Amino acid sequence: MATPSVARLGHVGLHVEDLGKEKAFYRDIIGLTVTDEDPEMGMVFMSARPEEEHHELLLCRGRNVGAEARGVQQVSFRCDSLEDVLGFYRRFKEQGVRFDVILSHGNAIGVYVYDPEGNRCETYWNTGLKAKQPYGQVLDLEKPAAELMKEVEESVRIYGKTGYLDRERLARLNITAAPKK
Repeated sequence: MATPSVARLGHVGLHVEDLGKEKAFYRDIIGLTVTDEDPEMGMVFMSARPEEEHHELLLCRGRNVGAEARGVQQVSFRCDSLEDVLGFYRRFKEQGVRFDVILSHGNAIGVYVYDPEGNRCETYWNTGLKAKQPYGQVLDLEKPAAELMKEVEESVRIYGKTGYLDRERLARLNITAAPKK
């Protein structure tokens, strides 16, 4: 089996205090396009290349202050294939890397882990499917790739136009910010 590889930096997520001001800055001054947003959850997805990359910047309301302050929500690395993502999944397991969650975003499949200092990182692959964000369907990467893709395609067929958050499964993983389904 080939060694998994990262193709390029995919996107960065930032926690922000004033979502409206941050959105306006990145849209009106930097020139990014808003590709999706969920005001209720406080998420804005933005891209300089929306035809190629759904989002290169994710703004998330809720920057913490004090000793646990974190500005970076996540750093995401794009892979060229599902096989690369599966390879990283196996590598993370072998190396004892702490997992956060494994999700289908409809338009991507991502493995979220923490680096040694607790910064969240994602390796992901774009599925080529279109799905409104936010979209979070918990996946089991122990399943065969063909079975995973069938599961993702069926979910996108049902929820692709509305977005989806698997609240019950996310709650069991202690992941918050899933107010809608």
